[in-house]
Amino acid sequence: MGRMAGGLVALLDDIAALVKLAAASVDDVGAAAARASVKATGVVVDDTAVTPRYVQGLHPERELPIIKRIAVGSLRNKLLIILPVIMLLSQFLPWLLTPILMLGGTYLAYEGAEKVWEAVTGHHEEDLPTVVDEAQEDTVVSGAVRTDFILSAEIMVIALNEVADEPFLARLAILIVVALLITGLVYGVVALIVKMDDLGLRLAQRDSSSSQAIGRALVKGMPSLLSLLSTVGIAAMLWVGGHILLVGIDELGWHALYDVVHTMEGAVHGVAGVGGLLAWLVNTAASALLGLVVGAVVVAIMHLIPRRRGAATH
Repeated sequence: MGRMAGGLVALLDDIAALVKLAAASVDDVGAAAARASVKATGVVVDDTAVTPRYVQGLHPERELPIIKRIAVGSLRNKLLIILPVIMLLSQFLPWLLTPILMLGGTYLAYEGAEKVWEAVTGHHEEDLPTVVDEAQEDTVVSGAVRTDFILSAEIMVIALNEVADEPFLARLAILIVVALLITGLVYGVVALIVKMDDLGLRLAQRDSSSSQAIGRALVKGMPSLLSLLSTVGIAAMLWVGGHILLVGIDELGWHALYDVVHTMEGAVHGVAGVGGLLAWLVNTAASALLGLVVGAVVVAIMHLIPRRRGAATH
């Protein structure tokens, strides 16, 4: 009986150890997923800033269902298309990840520079048409999901790059968590933003003067919030895109540019109390400048090609 009891205690100890190990693994996956998600912040902010455009003109009762459809499409993009492709690449052609990541960084820089160009010249994208029937809803959802595909691909590749040294199954688990976390975060925030004016209108119709004041503030604050999100998104795209290019160039063997930035970081790192912050600001500013320069070159090319084609046809 004593041996049986001893064996049971040993078994329970083993089970407890396995549970602790599993819990630690879950914690590791969660921590890695959070770290990888933070690295994709520029694309996340851009995604959050872009998506509310797709529900403008909808009837209020259709806004949340449409956001849900776009979120499901985004999750399908990440889990069923992008994830299998990048996992195969990371397993069998890992050397391709840096060039692919740099292409994504270039696209981010281009998007950020294009928005700067629009702000400077006053040329903006045309507003989406007002949605009045189911067929137009389907068109809007399809357009949003296509745009999301590019942003989702960038998010997933950036996240993968952060955990490229992990074993295959760990990478897979982390990226699934990242896909769920980012999609929930982006479209949860989008839903809150879209419904902010509705909430404001309801509060403004109440008898309480304080509720009315809060309601009016929410309604008036909506355009400012979207404008702030857009500005932060532009800065984040230039910074993240430039940083991807800066690190990628260094990994491909061209060290001079990264060495200059590293030297500049070292020059301010020793400042008491704020050295770490100053070093981060130097790296961020250098990355954003590189992103702006590269993005501006791509914008110039993209605007020059249509003009040459137009001149050739005349």
